[in-house]
Amino acid sequence: MTDFLLELRSEEIPARMQLKAKEDLARLFHDALAKAGLAAASVETFATPRRLALIATGLPLATEAVSEETKGPKVGAPPQAMEGFLRKTGLSQDQLVERDGVYYAVVEKAGRQAVDVLAEAIPAIIRAFPWPKSQRWGAASVSTESLRWVRPLQGIVALLGDAVVSCEIEGIVSGADTMGHRFHHSGPILIENAGDYIEKLRAAHVLVHFSERCRIIRDGAKAAAEAAGLTLVEDEGLVIENAGLTEWPVPMLGRFDPAFLDVPQEVIQLTARVNQKYFVCHDAAGRLANAFVCTANIDARDKGAAIVAGNEKVLAARLSDAKFFWEQDLKVALDDQAQKLAQITFHEKLGSVADKVERVAKLARWLVEQGIVKSSPERGGGARAASDGGGSLPPASFDAESPLQYPSDGPPPRAGEDLADQAERAARLCKADLVTGMVGEFPELQGIMGGYYARAQGESDAVADAIRDHYKPVGQGDDVPTAPVTVAVSLADKLDTLAMFFAVNELPTGSRDPFALRRAALGILQFMQHNELRFKLNETIDYIRRLAVLEGELSSDQIGGDGDAPVYRLDQVGRWNDDFDLDLDGRLAEWKDEKGNLQTASLETIEPELLAELVELLVKPDELVTFFADRLKVQQREAGVRHDLIDAVFSLGGEDDLVRLLARVKALQAYITTAEGANLLAAYKRAANILKQAEGVDKNTVAPAQAGAHHVSQSGTTDEIGSSLRWSDADLGIEESALRTALDAAEPKAAAALSVEDFEGAMAALATLRAPIDAFFEAVMVNDPDQDKRAFRLGLLARFRDAVTQVADFSKIEG
Repeated sequence: MTDFLLELRSEEIPARMQLKAKEDLARLFHDALAKAGLAAASVETFATPRRLALIATGLPLATEAVSEETKGPKVGAPPQAMEGFLRKTGLSQDQLVERDGVYYAVVEKAGRQAVDVLAEAIPAIIRAFPWPKSQRWGAASVSTESLRWVRPLQGIVALLGDAVVSCEIEGIVSGADTMGHRFHHSGPILIENAGDYIEKLRAAHVLVHFSERCRIIRDGAKAAAEAAGLTLVEDEGLVIENAGLTEWPVPMLGRFDPAFLDVPQEVIQLTARVNQKYFVCHDAAGRLANAFVCTANIDARDKGAAIVAGNEKVLAARLSDAKFFWEQDLKVALDDQAQKLAQITFHEKLGSVADKVERVAKLARWLVEQGIVKSSPERGGGARAASDGGGSLPPASFDAESPLQYPSDGPPPRAGEDLADQAERAARLCKADLVTGMVGEFPELQGIMGGYYARAQGESDAVADAIRDHYKPVGQGDDVPTAPVTVAVSLADKLDTLAMFFAVNELPTGSRDPFALRRAALGILQFMQHNELRFKLNETIDYIRRLAVLEGELSSDQIGGDGDAPVYRLDQVGRWNDDFDLDLDGRLAEWKDEKGNLQTASLETIEPELLAELVELLVKPDELVTFFADRLKVQQREAGVRHDLIDAVFSLGGEDDLVRLLARVKALQAYITTAEGANLLAAYKRAANILKQAEGVDKNTVAPAQAGAHHVSQSGTTDEIGSSLRWSDADLGIEESALRTALDAAEPKAAAALSVEDFEGAMAALATLRAPIDAFFEAVMVNDPDQDKRAFRLGLLARFRDAVTQVADFSKIEG
């Protein structure tokens, strides 16, 4: 056993590629050795800006001899089969081994020296390396077959024990010499073996351990800030990036002109981080300080004074640009900026960003006017009230003793404010910052800068905050806004995105979601759950589609009409007809003038003749409800909610209030995971199987009507019973009578509980059926030879099945 060292030295490897390159090197090395029958005891990889290295320990010096056996034709097979097998194996027939009437070719292969295996493997690893981006260089680069590497490859160190593994690729010959730090060490370094590689490079100012460089940067940056009385704004991503940029990291503190602090702190932090890879600091009050920490790649004789001065100069230039953008953007009103959105295409089938803003503004107002978004925290306008964790929903009650609650119609309006007006105002301005110079330079600041500009130009805090936060939540761990105006705008933006992209059939696939529709759906789900937003998803989607069709609303006096009835331009309808291939040319003909241009028509004329058809031809709400169901399963899986229970509730149909649905699911899970719930589920499945078999024989024998009660079937029809006196308790067995009595009590209780969304109460009502149904199955033979008894007992089971199905489709539940 011995150790092996491989170093691939090149020009600077991009920091973002180094961690993945370490993994790829280990994988390719393992695969190459495994193919030859070798395996190392351990493999460790290293990455710095100028080298990618690997140390394998416990490597055998040779592979073991192996015997390869190939099955051939049977004894007595046609000569052609034998000739083909001999050609394939390169053996003669007398060299074959006969066993059980079959010929076998047995070839003994001697073991190979590890040095030979490695000499073949190294060039193969280099050529197969999966860099995200690579290049050719030098005179050989004119050929597409020449070597590709992330940056020009300069040297290979390959040592097995103390011996060089000789190999060559594109004129680069392996050896034992490497190079140290670009500035701190000159000349080659002779590596004796894998054991002295790390320390010899350390002596040459190269730290090959990525984790060690990260630790030095993390601790050094924090110490530099604390020495100046400041607090470092920690950023692990920046730690990793700087570790990938340096071989000998030295954190240093610098300063910038306090006048730049007039610029929003996000701009300063992003400028320092993205452009310069600097950390920023906070002062004792928690405000952004005029200080930064840079990471040098050299231990300078002047303690870094010149390096810091140079970095301060570069950052000052960057911040000057940012300050210029900030000041210039403030000179243009957001209303004027918003007018430019008409020149930006949102999607080729969905018009401009201005078109989207128009829809979002109307939808945000509609969400408020419909009472979906309210100003009272208990009624959807803020964070939800504390819950006991059960399945029932919190009531919208008024407590006269608490100043934090309001009557059922919400809080009293404040002077000069109206929630619907604020929501519409914020929505009309929420995308305006997309055309500003600052967002053009830093796209990551969209929304954030709009909030700053709105506040600086006199918009209310509610409007400015809504503009700032309307993209939230952008992920599962992001903050969910609770301010009513923000909720209305953000929800409207996400709903419009989903409905419109579904309308043009731009749906996410298994591997692609270019318009982030899954993220939008998860954001909506987070809003609904966190803020207890109650609304019918189908109705909301239908409203969005109508907005799209009726885009360009005008008042009648604007076009010379009479009265106050609203009228609509049909040019938008024509565009949708073309984009969606709606084939409505004939239907549109009556609204065209002599030149074929669409004229304006009143809503009363359009709606019965065209509008309903247009709306139906666009995205179907059911598609989106199903999409939301899938996203809900993904989201709730992390919270421990079973996907089959979500399916069980969705299968009932007609449920698009996702808050209510989730409350029902949670109550169902709380019950079904108990021993009593598991027994009820087993009884349901047994009853369902018996009924399915009976219905397959004669559907007329299965009727809840014959079980001594009126029954409303799942199809909505009422079955009239025969005379219930015929089946008096005296005629029934104890178990039959007990089950009928339990059903008579449980059915109305469950229905009443469901009507007030008391899902725990509904489960409790169903729980009373468990003992009677168990006793029924234990003592009663359902398929009695007596036709009337059989029909009655099947009817009891049908009533039991349908009572349970009021809550959920138990056939979808696993177990």
